[in-house]
Formats: sequence, C-alpha cells, structure tokens
Amino acid sequence: MSTNLILGCATIAASLAVQCAVVAILLRVLIRLERKGIIRPTFAGISSLLMLVLIIILAGNLLQMTLWAGLFVLCGEFHDFPVAFYHSAVNFTTLGYGDVVMSQGKRLLGALEAANGVMMFGLTTSLLYTVLSALVRRAWESRTSQKVASAEAPAC
Repeated sequence: MSTNLILGCATIAASLAVQCAVVAILLRVLIRLERKGIIRPTFAGISSLLMLVLIIILAGNLLQMTLWAGLFVLCGEFHDFPVAFYHSAVNFTTLGYGDVVMSQGKRLLGALEAANGVMMFGLTTSLLYTVLSALVRRAWESRTSQKVASAEAPAC
C-alpha cells in the first residue's frame, strides 16, 4: 500500500505540474492577446475565446489521464494502453463505470487519480469563471464608456 501511495502522490504531483504549466501558458497567451487588442467583447469574440480556453484545458486534462494510464501500464495493471487510458479517463472524471477494474492491490491508485481529477476540474472551473468574469467586466466597461461618450456629445 505504501508503494501505491508514493506512486500515486508522485503522479498527482506530475499532473499538477502539467496543469499548472498549461494554465500558466494559457494566461500568458490571454495577456498577450489582451495587450494587442485582439480580444473583442462581442458574442463571437467571447465565444471563440472560451472555446479556445476549454480546448487547451481539456488537452491538459487528457495529458494527465495519459500520465495515469502510463503508470497503470508500468505497474502491470493493464497490458493494453487504450484500455489503461479508458480506465484512467473513467477514474479521472470520477465517472466510475466499473466495467474495467484494477486489482485489489492497486485500487488505491484509482482513488488517488479520482482525487486528482476532482482537483483539476475545480481548477478548470475557477479558471473559466475568472476568464468569463474578466470578459463580462470588459464588455460592461466598454458599453458604459460608449454610453457616457454619446451622452456627453453635443447635440447638433
């Protein structure tokens, strides 16, 4: 059990590093886009940006599932990587179908992966909220400043 706990915690640490790197890169890209004035507070602009953020975060989550699947194969739990990846995705998302199960000696790894997935989806949710909140605030400020400017314009 202690070996599984160590392996699981090390994999969680690697997963956290992956997701932190993905989020850091994503934030850096968003800041650059903002500075260049590329992000527009329009329906299409906000929708496109949110889709981009979701795809990048999903890629980070899929990479983490791949790490876990690799661990399962290395531990000899699964011999077929696609089966290991499927099982990993079921664990990571806490779906828990139960159609593919790990041996009793390695089940702790599945529970640790589920805890990892919950943390990552929490991070994803908070990041999406932050991005959406900033976009809504920016759109509101843009509309408010336009209304003030039109109200102050002299009548002809």
